Amino acid sequence: MTKLQSKATMRVMPREMRLMSERILSLSSLPKGFFLTVGDLPMYSQKLGLGGFRLFEERFKSFRSADPSRISITAEQGNRIALDAAGEHAWFVLPAAIDLLGELTARFGSGELTIAGAVDAAEFAIAADFGGRSGLSVTVVDNVLTAVPAQVTGDVSKDDRLLWSVLQDGVEIDADLWWRIYHLAKQALATDSVVSRRHAGPMIVNEDGTVIGRKDNDDETDVSFLSSNISERMIESARS
Repeated sequence: MTKLQSKATMRVMPREMRLMSERILSLSSLPKGFFLTVGDLPMYSQKLGLGGFRLFEERFKSFRSADPSRISITAEQGNRIALDAAGEHAWFVLPAAIDLLGELTARFGSGELTIAGAVDAAEFAIAADFGGRSGLSVTVVDNVLTAVPAQVTGDVSKDDRLLWSVLQDGVEIDADLWWRIYHLAKQALATDSVVSRRHAGPMIVNEDGTVIGRKDNDDETDVSFLSSNISERMIESARS
């Protein structure tokens, strides 16, 4: 591969980034409901020129032992809270941080959160954009996050300008890196087999070809090839 080829990039859109992130995070020890709250963070990080998907790849093994329940409040005084991240990654601290800032601004008109003990604390910079969807204007200086209320208009282009930019233009990602992310995400998928193919999507196809679940009148999907007899004949034909 030439030097020029090795630096090739791809423009990746939110659907693909979210899908890969969800699959990869499903392989971690994170609670199943929790990882859905952080699925956009690698995308935001990539768009902001932070660690992005390269950091995602590097930290994946450590995510297998992630436990956001260890994050705790160590001090609270008026509109100020000190948070101990207990060695958890910044991405996994951010949902709690945004929630706490939201509560503080609702009670006091503003909030300040100091976070200690987080891995890759530079990623907290995401909060400046991520907070907009929660009605917060967030400022980040090192590990200190401050917030004041911001009007939520319901217009994504105004409430979350970074997300709107990604929706419009996608994100440039090193092609080699993206394909590594793609193959990492594939680990979350069931091994391909006749049985797994019969259970994919919103329906189940029995061995005799009958369908359980969705039976749309306008669905032209041919499920006959998934019945056991036909599948076995196809396999034998391929072998011969």
